[in-house]
Amino acid sequence: MNFVDFFAGIGGIRLGLEQAGHKCVGFCEFDKYARTAYKAMYDTEGEWESHDVRTVRPYDVPNADLWSFGFPCQDISVAGKQKGLQAGERSGLFYEVMRLLAGRKKEDRPKWLLIENVKNLLSIGNGFDFARLLLEVGGYGYSLQWQVLNSKDYGVPQNRERVFIVCYLGNISGREVFPLQRTDGENPCKLQEITQGVADSQRIYDGGGLARTLKGEGGGQGGKTGLYAVKVLKPYGSTGGVCGFKIAENKTGIASTCAARDYKGISRHNGNAVVCAVLTPNREEKRQNGRRMKEPGEPSFTLTAQDRHGVALLDENVRIRRLTPRECWRLQGFPDEYFDKAKAAGISDTQLYKQAGNGVTVNVARAIGERLREIENGL
Repeated sequence: MNFVDFFAGIGGIRLGLEQAGHKCVGFCEFDKYARTAYKAMYDTEGEWESHDVRTVRPYDVPNADLWSFGFPCQDISVAGKQKGLQAGERSGLFYEVMRLLAGRKKEDRPKWLLIENVKNLLSIGNGFDFARLLLEVGGYGYSLQWQVLNSKDYGVPQNRERVFIVCYLGNISGREVFPLQRTDGENPCKLQEITQGVADSQRIYDGGGLARTLKGEGGGQGGKTGLYAVKVLKPYGSTGGVCGFKIAENKTGIASTCAARDYKGISRHNGNAVVCAVLTPNREEKRQNGRRMKEPGEPSFTLTAQDRHGVALLDENVRIRRLTPRECWRLQGFPDEYFDKAKAAGISDTQLYKQAGNGVTVNVARAIGERLREIENGL
């Protein structure tokens, strides 16, 4: 199918749909940095392009079988002020897409809509905001299905729950997309795979691809090592005992020996180092709910545009460092070649982190796109 990519970001939905065999014919993205990355990553020549959905007229948008849009979540997310769809200036841009539908004849509307947002969309405003969305979209002749999908079930080690809504112009009966099955019933990708092979002339790596030094990135009091010491609060046996660690800033700036002084409870796991996800690795203290470190084998925390993420390498020593922008893009399912194109376009690390946090996981979009293709092919 041909599709138009609204609120395109760095094209997580686009890339997933393209991998599933669909073709993008146009896109709309407001953020100039995301737009620069997007145009560097994809062949957009000849496609319809807009920078502001508020200025688009209904028949400016080219005819397409599908419109996709992960509209802004700032007013819906539990991390925001939760103003909701109607009162929220950013999330209220959802209604701009509805305006475009309203301005087109029914026969010129897309056959499918694919909508993505945070899980809290289902419950914000005691559920009335989601009810308004269903009634709004349904009023233009669409029947809807939705499911909360977690990125960790589709081939990337990231715990990221998002609600995906599929809308069909007419009766969706017989064309159901959901429930969507997990990839091979399990997550085939591990955090170790995400952190492998990220190296340049400024970084020195362990055999597993984990940095001993990260020059030029955060560290203890000007040390700029990117590594932080870990205090072992108490032994936790031979299972790793991640909850027994406390992040402590490396105040000496020593890069190569940043490690815990008590190695009790650190499992070698048959001689192979264990990699664990860490939240806000560059701060000794941070007020937050939940854990700072994951257990061995757990997926990473949900990437966001605000939080910083890291990994802990557990062997005889304990070392912690921030994830690189490339690794954050990998956690969203982007192949390295797409990251390289964005980086070459002059996008700063700050923006690359932000773009990963705001993105849609490519693998999930691909799974939906493959199901849509099966339906269109009558399978």
